[in-house]
Amino acid sequence: MWRALQKCHCAVIYFDISGLMEIEAALACLSALSQPTRLEAFRLLVRHEPEGLPAGDVARALCVPQNTLSAHFNVLSQAKLVISARTGRSIVYRADLSRLNALARFLAEDCCGGAPCAPADSLARIKCESRQ
Repeated sequence: MWRALQKCHCAVIYFDISGLMEIEAALACLSALSQPTRLEAFRLLVRHEPEGLPAGDVARALCVPQNTLSAHFNVLSQAKLVISARTGRSIVYRADLSRLNALARFLAEDCCGGAPCAPADSLARIKCESRQ
């Protein structure tokens, strides 16, 4: 399923033929989540799916200034891990669970030597029951 391109004789770039997730997209997600405040904000949003949370509520829950949180949400948005929508005067943020699922599947793609196995197959079935 995965193909590789040799580029500059020093880096291998992988892409998924089915279009699920490329290595660059996975790196963007992992990079965005590698900062403690962003990781906690994302986990908080996951816990509040599918409704999401207003930015002010997230800032209060994490004891982070709103302007600092806004910068963190920009990084998470660029990685396509969060979705925002204006509701009145506030912005409500939600975790993009399909992106999280794609990242988990990307990370487990070669589990068991690439052979189908229970852990990798179960990732494809993860769904938020309140969204169905």
